[in-house]
Amino acid sequence: MMYYETDREQEILKYLPLVEKVVNGLNIKRSDYERSDLINMGVIGLMDALNKFDHSKKVPFEGYAYIRIKGAIIDEVRKTSKVSRSRITKLNDFYKAKEKLEKTLMRTPSDHEICAELGIGEKELSKIHETVHQLASVSLEDVLFSEEGHDVEIQDVLEDTTAVNSEEALLEIERKEMLALAIKKLDEREQQILNMLYIEELSLKEIAFVYDLSIPRISQIHGKMIVKLKSHMKEAYND
Repeated sequence: MMYYETDREQEILKYLPLVEKVVNGLNIKRSDYERSDLINMGVIGLMDALNKFDHSKKVPFEGYAYIRIKGAIIDEVRKTSKVSRSRITKLNDFYKAKEKLEKTLMRTPSDHEICAELGIGEKELSKIHETVHQLASVSLEDVLFSEEGHDVEIQDVLEDTTAVNSEEALLEIERKEMLALAIKKLDEREQQILNMLYIEELSLKEIAFVYDLSIPRISQIHGKMIVKLKSHMKEAYND
């Protein structure tokens, strides 16, 4: 038994770089999860892969393990997510109301107009922006490119992410170009906060200190930025 445990530990150590590769490729903000936490989640996925891998199948273990590791991390993040179903429902209602007002007013509605349409106060709207922030912390791409906020779940992790065809590559280039243009439409402070979060990878606490604001306020600003970016890119698609 001791030999088995030692052998298994050696296998885990052997594929630990693969776990780190998966963690490095995920859009999960370190302000919400420590890197070590994500590594531990990934190791659980690796152990599952080692237990279930069928050597008779002519499939590389690394590719199979990659999917299992990524799936384990995302599943655990979902379990520990503070975003309830009721908050997701409110977010969807927000997107519907925003789209309705955009069509009626022929412009981007103000926060006051959205609150009036939904029959809520500014405090409740701030909570909706916090929901966007939390979802974007798990997967920014899924939030930005989902349809009207309905597709808030991370895409099927069992899909073979290593296979990229030419059409997908072109779509990725188009998305990056659209996102770059949308970011330029944000004001200076919003661009700075976006840069701190996704490029410099500062925590919400660090950004709050820079601007002398509360952490909840920074998360609200971030959520509001994501909504703006989504609107800008929607306009680009329509054009």
